[in-house]
Amino acid sequence: MFPARYSSKAHRCIQALKIKQAELAVPQLYTTLHRRTCSSGTAPRITTHYTIHPRDKDPRWEGIEMERFADEADVVIVGGGPAGLSAAIRLKQLANEHEKELRVCLVEKASQIGAHTLSGACLEPSALTELFPDWKERGAPLNTPVTEDVFSILTEKHRIPVPMLPGLPMRNHGNYIVRLGNFVRWLGEQAEELGVELYPGYAASEVLFHEDGSVKGIATNDVGIAKDGSPKDIFERGMELHAKVTLFGEGCHGHLAKQLYKQFNLRENCEPQTYAIGLKELWTIDEKKWRPGRVEHSVGWPLNRNTYGGSFLYHLNEGEPLVALGFVIGLDYSNPYMSPFREFQRWKHHPFVAPTLEGGHRIAYGARALNEGGLQSIPKLTFPGGLLIGCSPGFMNVPKIKGTHTAMKSGMLAAEAIFSKITAENVDSETTGLHVPEYSDSLKSSWVWKELYSVRNIRPSFHNYFGLYGGMIYTGIFYWILRGKEPWTLKHCGLDANQLKPAKDCTPIDYPKPDGKISFDLLSSVALSGTNHEGDQPPHLTLKDDSVPVARNLGIYDGPEQRFCPAGVYEYVPLETGDGMRLQINAQNCVHCKTCDIKDPSQNINWVVPEGGGGPAYNGM
Repeated sequence: MFPARYSSKAHRCIQALKIKQAELAVPQLYTTLHRRTCSSGTAPRITTHYTIHPRDKDPRWEGIEMERFADEADVVIVGGGPAGLSAAIRLKQLANEHEKELRVCLVEKASQIGAHTLSGACLEPSALTELFPDWKERGAPLNTPVTEDVFSILTEKHRIPVPMLPGLPMRNHGNYIVRLGNFVRWLGEQAEELGVELYPGYAASEVLFHEDGSVKGIATNDVGIAKDGSPKDIFERGMELHAKVTLFGEGCHGHLAKQLYKQFNLRENCEPQTYAIGLKELWTIDEKKWRPGRVEHSVGWPLNRNTYGGSFLYHLNEGEPLVALGFVIGLDYSNPYMSPFREFQRWKHHPFVAPTLEGGHRIAYGARALNEGGLQSIPKLTFPGGLLIGCSPGFMNVPKIKGTHTAMKSGMLAAEAIFSKITAENVDSETTGLHVPEYSDSLKSSWVWKELYSVRNIRPSFHNYFGLYGGMIYTGIFYWILRGKEPWTLKHCGLDANQLKPAKDCTPIDYPKPDGKISFDLLSSVALSGTNHEGDQPPHLTLKDDSVPVARNLGIYDGPEQRFCPAGVYEYVPLETGDGMRLQINAQNCVHCKTCDIKDPSQNINWVVPEGGGGPAYNGM
C-alpha cells in the first residue's frame, strides 16, 4: 500500500472507513469445491445480500446506526486502473500548470494498486508518451521491447505460419511486453507524487444522486456483515465521497456502470456489448528456450472455426526466464459444455507450445473478462455529474488485443475536458452535478476513435458460415488493403448470454485430464491467484431469484456456470435429502472476472462488490 500523504479531511475519511482487522478472521481459500452446507427439504436460500433482501425489512437491523460520514472532493475517480490513474495524473498536471488547487480522490477495491490488474500484456506506448514524455527516465517498468512477431493457425498436430506484414493489427514492433500490474503500480506512484489521494482497499458500492437526478458521488461498501446478512458487532457503515464530477473507470462490465446505463439510458443508441474471457499464467522456463522480446499469437485449435478466440505467449526480459501465456475465448460461444479454462489447459499441449513449457514451473494464474464490442458497442459516455472512461465503456482494439493505450487516452481526455469546468469561477451548469459533453466530442476527434473505427468490422466479420477463416479473409481485404474505409458497419449477434444452445442440442466435450506438469486442475490454479475474501460475509455473487439456477440453467443448459467460471465459484451438488440438486456458490474463490454476470443464460446473476480488499492478489499480472 502506498504511504499516506492525506489531507486532514482524508484522515477523517480513513478513520471512518477503518475496520478492526485484528477482529476479522483471515479466510482461507476453499480447499475443496465440494463443501456442503445444511439444507432443508425446500430449495435452500442462496442469496443473503442486502441488494436483494433490503435491510429496512429485516428486523435484525433495527436500531443499527446507518448514517454515513461524507467528504467533498473536486473529482472522485472509481477504479485504480490505467484509465483512472491516467485521468488523476492528467488532472493534477493541469492543476500544477495553471496553479490551481484541485482535490482528486481515487478509490480502488483491490487491497493495493495493481493487485486486481491482469492483461497479456503487450503495451503500445503512445498514450504513455503523451502523459509522461520522460517515462524512461522516470523508471516506467517497460523492460521488454518486442523483437520478434510470430503468428500461427493451429491444427490439432501442426502449425500453419502466417506472415506478419506491416500494417496488420497483430504486428507489435515498437511495443513493449509488460506485466501490467507492475505498470499500474508505477502509475499509482506517479499519481501520488502529484498529490492524488489514493484509497486502495475501499470498494465503491453505490452511486449517489442529487435531488435533480445528477450524480453526486459514490459510497464505499459497508463492512462487518455476516454471511446470513445480519450485522456483526464490528459493523461499520461505508462513507460517501461527493464531487463536482465523478469518473467511472471500473474496468470491464463495471458494477456501478451497469446502474448508470439504466439510470441515464446510456445504451439507447448502441449495440449490446460483447465480451471475451481471458485466462493467463506466468511461467519460469528453461533458459535455453527463453527468447526475450518474442511475441507469439495463434488462432485455431483447440477451438472450432465458429468459436472466436486465440492464444498469446510472450517472452519477458526481467532478469529471469519468464513467459506470460494465455487464452482468450469470445463469450458468444454456443456450446454450454465448453470450459474456457480447460480449453486453455488443452492448448498448452499443442506440439508448437508444449516444448517451451516442458521443464518449466507455473508461478501465477488469473482470469478476467474483456470488452470486444468495439465502436458499435460504446455507450453514451457523459451524463450529469459523471463520465465513463477506460474499459468500462469499452475502448479495446480487438484485433490488436490491446486496450491499455486507449483506456489511458480516454482518461486523459476526460481530465482535460472537465478541468476548465471544475476550476471555472462561474460554473454554468443545468444540473448540480456538472455535465461535460465536451469529453465525448474530444474523444471522437482523437486517435482513439479513428483507431476503433478502422477495426470496427473485424470482430463481427467472424459471424459467417466460414467463421474464423471468413473473418481472416475479411480482415485481409478490408483492413489491410482498405484500412477499414468500407462504407458499412457490421453488427454483432446480440447479448452473449443469449447465444448458448440447449444442452440437448449440443455434444459434450471430452477434455483430457491434466498431467500436473503442463496442464492443471482448477483448484491448484485458483490457489496461484492469491484470491482471498473475508469468509463470513454475504456472497457477492447475488441471484435475483434463487430458484432459477436449478429450474432453468441446470434443466436446460446443464449448469454452464460451473464451466464458464474460471475459479470454481459455482457448482451443483445433491440436496441432502437426495431428491434433487442445488447450486452452491463458493464466493471466496471469485477472481472478479465478471464472466458469470455476462454469460449467465438467465441473466439472473448480479455481481456486486465484496468487502474492500478482497479478491485476487495478482503479483504483476
